[in-house]
Amino acid sequence: MTFSRREFCEHLAVSGGLLAGADPLIESLAQTNAIAQPTSAAGPHIGNLYPFVQSQADQSPLSLSFVRPEFKSRKQWQPRARAKVFELLSYSPAPVAPQAQLIRKTDRGDYLEEYLTFQTTPDLRVPAYVLIPKNAKLPAPGIVALHSHDGFYLWGKEKLVESAADEHPYLTAFKQRRYGNKGIAAEMARQGYVVIAIDMFYWGERRMLLDNDPVAYRARPRTMAEQEITAFNQRSSQNEQLVARSLFTAGVTWPGVVLWDDIRTLDYLASRPEVDKRRLGCVGLSVGGWRSFLLAALDERIKAAVAVGWMTSLGAQIKQHIVNTIGFSFYINGLYRYFDLPDLAALIAPRAVLVINGSQDRLFALDGVKAAFDKIARCYAKAGVAERQRCSLYDAPHEFNLAMQAEAWEWIKRWI
Repeated sequence: MTFSRREFCEHLAVSGGLLAGADPLIESLAQTNAIAQPTSAAGPHIGNLYPFVQSQADQSPLSLSFVRPEFKSRKQWQPRARAKVFELLSYSPAPVAPQAQLIRKTDRGDYLEEYLTFQTTPDLRVPAYVLIPKNAKLPAPGIVALHSHDGFYLWGKEKLVESAADEHPYLTAFKQRRYGNKGIAAEMARQGYVVIAIDMFYWGERRMLLDNDPVAYRARPRTMAEQEITAFNQRSSQNEQLVARSLFTAGVTWPGVVLWDDIRTLDYLASRPEVDKRRLGCVGLSVGGWRSFLLAALDERIKAAVAVGWMTSLGAQIKQHIVNTIGFSFYINGLYRYFDLPDLAALIAPRAVLVINGSQDRLFALDGVKAAFDKIARCYAKAGVAERQRCSLYDAPHEFNLAMQAEAWEWIKRWI
């Protein structure tokens, strides 16, 4: 098989990353990935070990899947299923008041942009942007916007806001590729939503810094060289497993930290006087899409969710797609014994969910994507609310393009 330049870069994307597209960042990450990359284009990436591993997945009972015949009532099934997901996260921090601290407020014309920090746990203070529309009737519906992974760690929440005068050109180019040159948080603020975006643990202001790191790694100046950005992202990629193993040793999981931060972010958003806490939604691309799907599954306050660029049947990933998609930073260990990922849609029902993937997104096995779409439809049909789910497959790579955005905004407006 002959790979195009784009296909080659995607095929060698970094372990745990959610990368697509031929650009210098991806090429460099692929060349320096700490895990040996598969050399066979057609065969299983783990060679002779594959039959055993795949057989374990194929034998999984998916014992808590809502589509199993023994589960008759969604209302009776949901508390048990949701409790199992929380159990697998191995993380349950004590509640804490957000104690928000406003750092600055900027008038962006159509909306006000607040930059602030707030507590999500007794141990974590999280930086955030909150965008408040000027022309909306308040209290307005609220949206949690969730940024992507992309093997791009220097910035997190900044991927979702509008370009600032001092924004690094590398970040601007990234948003052009992944988000159609839109700051989606700002787009939603203009539509009348109060939007919050935080840095995911290990990204942006929460990135890992070492004692002897250079000034550029710490300050992220506009003059930071592309080679420095690439080197930082390479190091961060290679150290995901070290951070995850450290968290495991501490008795917690990385996805537990991520999802509890997202739930506490929803807590804070709902507490704002500008927000109608009865009308809340979430949206994200890539690992942000995964976070959006899980946040809706775990928190019933979400009335409408949009998950872009992260949906598949997990068992379909094992042959050739693990290196691109299953990362320590978000995969819930043991989940597949109880649920496939699309089974969690039944935790969202009867609330609304839109799932979008690209058929040219080589991070996912296409048959796995289609199987997941079918499972989501079956979950909602069994719940008696088939019209409240939609799964859309675009002829597109790993991105949240303008056509996808138009569908997403229509969906959110319809349901909240």
